[in-house]
Amino acid sequence: MNSTQATAGARLAGHALVEALIAQGVTDVFGVPGESYLAVLDGFHEHRDSIRFIACRQEGGAAFMAEAQGKLTGRPGICFVTRGPGATNASIGLHTAFQDSTAMILFIGQVASDQRDREAFQEVDYRQMFGPGTLGMAKWVGEVQDADRLPEYVARAFHTALQGRPGPVVLVLPEDMLTKATQAPVLPLVRAAEAAPTPAALAELRERLLAAKKPLVIVGGGGWTADSTAALQRFAEAWHLPVGCAFRFQDLFDNSHANYAGDVGIGISPKLAARVREADLILAVGPRLGEMTTGGYTLLQAPRPAQQLVHIHGGAEELGRVYAADLAINASMSCAAQALAALEVPTTVPWKEWTAAAQADYQANQVAEPASPLDMAEVVRGLSTLLPEGTVFTNGAGNYSGWLHRFHRYTALHRFGRTQLAPTSGAMGYGVPAAVAAALIQPDRWVVNIAGDGDFLMTGQELATATGYGAKRLISVVVDNGTYGTIRMHQEREYPGRVSGSDLFNPDFAALAQAYGWRAARIERTEDFEPALREALASPERPTLLHLRLDADVSTSRTTLSKIRAAALQSQNNA
Repeated sequence: MNSTQATAGARLAGHALVEALIAQGVTDVFGVPGESYLAVLDGFHEHRDSIRFIACRQEGGAAFMAEAQGKLTGRPGICFVTRGPGATNASIGLHTAFQDSTAMILFIGQVASDQRDREAFQEVDYRQMFGPGTLGMAKWVGEVQDADRLPEYVARAFHTALQGRPGPVVLVLPEDMLTKATQAPVLPLVRAAEAAPTPAALAELRERLLAAKKPLVIVGGGGWTADSTAALQRFAEAWHLPVGCAFRFQDLFDNSHANYAGDVGIGISPKLAARVREADLILAVGPRLGEMTTGGYTLLQAPRPAQQLVHIHGGAEELGRVYAADLAINASMSCAAQALAALEVPTTVPWKEWTAAAQADYQANQVAEPASPLDMAEVVRGLSTLLPEGTVFTNGAGNYSGWLHRFHRYTALHRFGRTQLAPTSGAMGYGVPAAVAAALIQPDRWVVNIAGDGDFLMTGQELATATGYGAKRLISVVVDNGTYGTIRMHQEREYPGRVSGSDLFNPDFAALAQAYGWRAARIERTEDFEPALREALASPERPTLLHLRLDADVSTSRTTLSKIRAAALQSQNNA
């Protein structure tokens, strides 16, 4: 036996699984209990002083919490669900982890081995359902048939989730396997092997930078650490480079930094979009360069951009999959950022004014026309001003998120840890569970969720999870305009005045939150927001929900539904 392996006596495989998780440094797991993995639940009870099973109210919420855990910790987030309905409910969190490049492991209880392939109660073939691939939901789907090999499978799951491009893994657990006795050893902590840029690639990168006149860095993707974001900042400072953050990766570079150019995603500033097109060299460090970051593959034309493209990514399979880069470098973010920071710096560069102009454009985009009676730009500014630095902000999907992404200035990961939890997959319902997870995992930090009314009610029942497990320093802001705003916006643009299916009937969100044991306040005017927020901050021992009531015409941080409709009608008339 390897000296790094711990010997173990005979115990249930379900208990051995919990021991394997503890050995990987896991202290919290999320899930909904099911009869298919009772032996594992008993293992959590056995080891309750070392690991906590957080029982959620729906598997989608549990999977979102595990995905948020992966973002916050840099280690795989852990979720347990039962077979069939449990697994299908959890698939939304798995898909989010895949598109967001977040390490996560979904454990699924399965029917007993002697009942397989009979369409037994709730039976699903998870290799077919989550099949690995570039357009699947998981990097790997494994099923453990032999209890003695369970620690081996768990170690492989951690390796796979962390290696290269981080992502989710599914491990299927037949019910009868979990109740067998095993003496399998506990395996050591898994650490990802990292690829580093070659000297030749770094030399070519430096030559391309020196030949550029208008370079732009776009940073994003998974696998970042505090050390690597700090190294990236040193590189940008030394070379006077403008840095934009890919869609919903705004906390990878300090938004208050003089080199920050803004976020390259949905609702991108028109001036920043023009700057991306005008750049003669794009240095993409970490992002996949997906649809949202590239403006539907138009800011960077696929497959061959007009700009020079240097693409650095942790997953070799991602390089060249969409874009034919001028230079492709397979490297982990840690190795890549440290290598960039060590590049020999020239005595001068010709793009200092270009960088300063990018920062000036970002600053100008922080100014917006006042709105009444409730100004969402002022709401976000109030949150940013009154909450301490390092506050975690979460959101799901919807037009309301545009205010947060535009007007809040995220701090960089190396200063306070992750401060942005948001789904690049565009999954509605993400924000509430992510906020609950953050509040439970890192209880010393403030956490703020901003959710639309449609977004909130998809997973709002997880307020009960927050209450049940004593979440503190947690605020949820519900932006209620009585409509699925993004869909309504598209309807008004494509079929002006013909609303169908996007109107919502909503409850009294403040009363609903109070029923869950939260503090709550209803706010309809800008001047009422700050006092309500101050009351919430003065009561950190109890979560608070702030119900913001907006007119249905309010759409995004840039325009209104009436303006969109008028423009669409004018366009139709001109046609």
